[in-house]
Amino acid sequence: MKLKGSLFVILMLSLPAISAEHSTMKMTDMASSASSQEYMAGMKDMHEKMMTAFKESDPDKAFAKGMIPHHEGAIAMAETELKYGKDPEMRKLAQNIIKAQKSEIEQMNKWVSNHK
Repeated sequence: MKLKGSLFVILMLSLPAISAEHSTMKMTDMASSASSQEYMAGMKDMHEKMMTAFKESDPDKAFAKGMIPHHEGAIAMAETELKYGKDPEMRKLAQNIIKAQKSEIEQMNKWVSNHK
């Protein structure tokens, strides 16, 4: 249990640095392909929602509420892969990610609902 708490504290303390690093990225530094633009838009949305979730004082609720947008971000990335990707292995992985992440989002939403 102490390890879980320690890891949570480390994550919380590192988020401002991670956020600052992402905010200094210039969009001109990124590839301008349609898929790259979709990936970046999805990441921006995911990070904003995660930061809001981590304002929760209860670590269990913060974890669940932070992981939901994280998983939604994974789904968005997987959908972008399906839209633009050509490699059969990556497309299959994207399909598996969507299925798994949706199931976990459902589980976390249910948990959050039961722990208000």
